[in-house]
This record gives sequence, structure tokens and C-alpha cells, in this order.
Amino acid sequence: MAGIYIHIPFCKQACTYCNFHFSTQLQNKQAFLTGLQNEISSNDAFIDRNVIIDTIYFGGGTPSLLSSRELNEILQNIFTQFKVSANVEITLEANPDDINSEVVASWIKIGINRLSVGIQSFVEEELIWMNRAHTSKHALDCIDIIQESGIHNFSVDLIFGGPLLSDEALEKNIQIISEKSIPHISCYALTVEEKTALQYLIKTQKSPPTNSEKQAAQFLMTMKLLAESGYEQYEISNYAKPNKRSKHNSSYWQGKPYWGFGPAAHSFNGINNRRWNVSNNSIYIKNWLSHQPAFEEEVLTETQKLNEYIMTALRTIEGINLNEIKNQFGEEKAAFILAQSKKYEIAGKLFIHPNQIQLTSTGKLFADGISAELFF
Repeated sequence: MAGIYIHIPFCKQACTYCNFHFSTQLQNKQAFLTGLQNEISSNDAFIDRNVIIDTIYFGGGTPSLLSSRELNEILQNIFTQFKVSANVEITLEANPDDINSEVVASWIKIGINRLSVGIQSFVEEELIWMNRAHTSKHALDCIDIIQESGIHNFSVDLIFGGPLLSDEALEKNIQIISEKSIPHISCYALTVEEKTALQYLIKTQKSPPTNSEKQAAQFLMTMKLLAESGYEQYEISNYAKPNKRSKHNSSYWQGKPYWGFGPAAHSFNGINNRRWNVSNNSIYIKNWLSHQPAFEEEVLTETQKLNEYIMTALRTIEGINLNEIKNQFGEEKAAFILAQSKKYEIAGKLFIHPNQIQLTSTGKLFADGISAELFF
């Protein structure tokens, strides 16, 4: 099984915190779509076209800016070029202000069966500060529209730890999530990324800085409230009702192969080879209009593969499987990881079972640091 990721690099406007690859200039959209179709159809030996595709994910940017016809043309090309499972999960990232009953019906008609909605907050003041294109009313209304349409597999994004988000407002956000019985939540701490408007606003003292203690407290609060509402935290930033995990995102954490198309999209052959497309719309379009790839790649060493496994597995509810490390990388590596983990067990940050190592709730605050300590 494998996944396909399609990066649509266009947005209506730039959010203050975002460092993903996108453009607010849509005049090259048609040329981009032509180049994208050329890339999908390319005769590239790196891509295994015999493996079954069980997830397709439209990310961005804002894929919901494309018309249903444009999305369908991309899907039809994928179905022509690849062997796609009859039960394929097809996810579309969408902004609340792009969602209405008619457009959701058109998405369902072309085969989209899962939505990932960039709500971020139900607090109007926060949405304005983030420079989101939607309002709190859009955020609330779009959930009702999705549920009434018959799509029962969807996710919303939430951000915590921003300077304007009080604990009371966060609790209200999660209460709305629970009351509306939203099946899946992706919940992230606000991070200050390089070359973003947020970094500039903080640097020029036009916005208060983020507070790490507040973020840690709101992360613990989020975990507690969502657990009480029946959500399983199956990955540090992802929570799901029973049987509503994201198949596509799970495949990343499980090391399955995936093929990325579009500027800045990443690919992994499931063994040791990674690729990433150029993060430049103009170069991507120019190259692919003439059927010329534009990417960089690397071949992972055994140590890199092991470290990546440690980092991704530790973030999941299943944790690190020591038997898997023994089988793939040797007993010495498994013994080292187990020995290094003991101090974190004593500190209450890890659970150690006979063949499994998992983060505790407190440990999830220190996941990156713990992973680094276990690296080779």
C-alpha cells in the first residue's frame, strides 16, 4: 500500500504564522495544473506504479481554491496512472469560507470522501490576528454543512498557545469540537517560523511573543479535555474518534511509501530514498511544462533510517517497537535504546513495556528532546 500527496500552492491570503510553500498570485494556476498533470504522468522509475494506492491527499496551500472540475481532472489522471484501491481515502484540505452545500456535493460526486478543514480557532479575535480569511461564523457553519452533506469522515485543525488565546477560550474551542462530535482533530502549538509575518510582528514588538509555559499548560489541557470527550490521541498532534484515524498521515508514521506531486512535495520509496520538489512555482512550472523534473533527493543510511523510526514511532500511541528494531537494525541497537530510556521512565516521561516504549502525557512535552537522546 502507498499514498499520493498533491501540493496545491495557492492561497487567498497569507496567514501570519504560515511558512508552508504557497503563493497568493493565481495568474499561473492553469500553467501549474498542466505541469502538475505532466509530473503525475511522467515516466519516472522512482515511482512504483504497481503498488496499490490507498490514500490520496490534496494539501497546500488551499486546494479548495480549485474548482471541482480541476480537482476531478487530477484525480482521473491519478486513476489512469496508478492502481488505486476501491476503498481509497481521498482527503481535501479546505478553508471554511470555501465550503457550502453545493461545493461539498460536487466534491462528493468526484470521489472526495474526507475533508481536513483549517479552522484554527472559533474565536473571532484570534482569526483576525492570524489573518485568516474566514470568520467564527464560517467555522461553525461549515461543520454543520459537512455533516448534513453526508461526509462523516473529516478533520479540523486547531492552534493553541497563541498570545490571544486564554485557557477559557481554548476550553470553549474544545467544547465546540466535542458538542459537534467532530471525528478527527489535528491540534498544534503556535510556532514562530523563520520569514513569517508572525516572526516580524514579534521582532518589531507589534505582537506579544509566544509563552512556552502557557503553551505547555494548554497542551496538557487539550490532551485532558479531548480524552474526556472520547478522543484517542494516536499521535502527538492528532486525536480521533474510534475508527476515524487519518489513513494518509498514519502511513507517514508507519514508513509506507508515498509519492508527492507539485512544488515542495516530498516522496519516499518506502526503503531508503527521499525526494523533494523545488519550492518555487515558477521553476516548477517552467520545468514541468517541458517535462523536466525539478527535485533534490537523498539516500538514507541505516543510521538515518533508525533515527527516523525512533522519531516518528515515539510520537505515536503505539510507540517504539523494540522487536522491530531488533529485526531491522540488530539487538545491540534495541538494547541501547532500552538502556537510554530508563532515566526517562524514572522521570515519568516514558512507559517501558517488554517490547514497547511509549511517551507519558508529561513526556509528550519533551518528545523531540527524548528522541534526540535515543538517536545514534
